[in-house]
Amino acid sequence: MIVYDLACTEGHRFEGWFGSSGDFEDQRARGLLCCPSCGTSDVTKAPMAPAVPAKGNSRQDVPPPETRPMANTPMPPQVQQALAALAKAQAEALKHSTWVGDRFAEETRKMHYGERDEAPIHGQASLAEAKALIEEGVPVAPLPFPVAPPEKLN
Repeated sequence: MIVYDLACTEGHRFEGWFGSSGDFEDQRARGLLCCPSCGTSDVTKAPMAPAVPAKGNSRQDVPPPETRPMANTPMPPQVQQALAALAKAQAEALKHSTWVGDRFAEETRKMHYGERDEAPIHGQASLAEAKALIEEGVPVAPLPFPVAPPEKLN
């Protein structure tokens, strides 16, 4: 896992955990990243302070901190188990759902207004599209974990 400091255009800073360095760019390009404080999808990597070790021959007057930052510690087993269970539940639910890609907002509206039969679907929607759906009273929710489009699966 790679941890990046992220920032939105509103100045909020937060962490993002990614499976590889390319995952950040892929998720950003697909509109899957958003600020947890304000919801904007205009998210970039924030400058990070590098961890520079002291020279071996220098004297250090300040004792090293006794605790490490949370980002450098492994996830507690209970959290790992909960995330694994959630990922398994999402995968099981998606087995019975149809991928509609970037037509998600359109197809969801059709179902909501009775223009097509209701069926479980999943796909992509921009933050603006998702907000518009919610404002119209269309019941939608983000998936806890990103989903690769079927054409990108091996």
